[in-house]
Amino acid sequence: MKKYLPSIEFYKHRLEQSQYRPVEFLSFLKKNNVPIIKVTPFRIQDTLLTLTGEIHTKDILRLLCEVHIVETTKRQVGNECLLKLMSSPVLQRSVSLTGITTVSHISCVTPDQVWISDYLYNNLLLINTVGDTLHQLTDRCSGWGVYTVDIGGNLIYIDKEYNISKLCENNRRKVKLIKSTNEPWRPRCIYSCPSCGDLLAVMWNIDTKTINVTRYTSIGQHIQTIQQNSRGQDIYSYPKYITENNNGDIVVSDFNNGVVVTEVGGKYRFSYTGPPSKSGLDPLGICTDALSHILVCDGYTRAVHMIDKDGHFLSMLPLTKQQNIHEPWSLCYDKKSHLLWVGSLDGRVNVYRHIERKDKVPDNKNHFY
Repeated sequence: MKKYLPSIEFYKHRLEQSQYRPVEFLSFLKKNNVPIIKVTPFRIQDTLLTLTGEIHTKDILRLLCEVHIVETTKRQVGNECLLKLMSSPVLQRSVSLTGITTVSHISCVTPDQVWISDYLYNNLLLINTVGDTLHQLTDRCSGWGVYTVDIGGNLIYIDKEYNISKLCENNRRKVKLIKSTNEPWRPRCIYSCPSCGDLLAVMWNIDTKTINVTRYTSIGQHIQTIQQNSRGQDIYSYPKYITENNNGDIVVSDFNNGVVVTEVGGKYRFSYTGPPSKSGLDPLGICTDALSHILVCDGYTRAVHMIDKDGHFLSMLPLTKQQNIHEPWSLCYDKKSHLLWVGSLDGRVNVYRHIERKDKVPDNKNHFY
């Protein structure tokens, strides 16, 4: 069981994204050695869908047209059944850091290890939950969300030469995923999608000052470019951070345009520019949680705003100076432990729990996955 669990988990991630790129997914299965597991045949109107020696695109599309896909994936439905929002976040621990003055970004590796970066001195440290430094990286470029962690726990970052590189083999070997040869475009911030392993990169044209979001595969092959809305207007202006929501939406923290959200296909959905009080928004660190909430640090209110997946303001998380939080700057939600890591302007990191398990799991026999 231990031998096959990693493979099963990998193919499960791919299957959850197959609704977006079904033909690519089936071709992927044909080219890879999938573990042989006996399953009950899946029927689509009495038609058995099997992989033969040749894949016919028209036949696949005809079958897929008969499949009704709900908005949420299996993981989302499960989380919504098992988890609920707490009335107020509960502080789990507070971590004091050495060599960090302003926590500009956080990426979780495991519930016990995270990458932490400093805005002023450009330090990038791998630390544990008591603040011990386990590894230090010195060749990343300056900026905010310039690194991420993939589904295998490997660090992916923008180096000083604007290559997108990956640390492998317990941080001992560096591999260049995307070389900086596409002048004048340079990566500005990146995010590795835990759902499928794709890499999202905010790209900046140093000549025209235009911005786009580019999607790559986990090995650096170009898939998609998002730059303008349906009216031909540029969507992005000054992005600092990028992340993904559970429904596949691409979420960007943009200094000038607020929180900018596009769907997985690239269509513009909405921008969040502040709460109903019209206090405005100075967006900093951003993340999404297991309930598809979007959480963003705000420099104006010095608080963390919570909005739903459609851009409606829900609340401000009551993080106070009594909890040693002074101007929240960066966020990271650990989907394994359901803990929220919050980095502040004064170099401290607090870990909160704002989602808990429900006492009773409802019976949802009618869900179709």
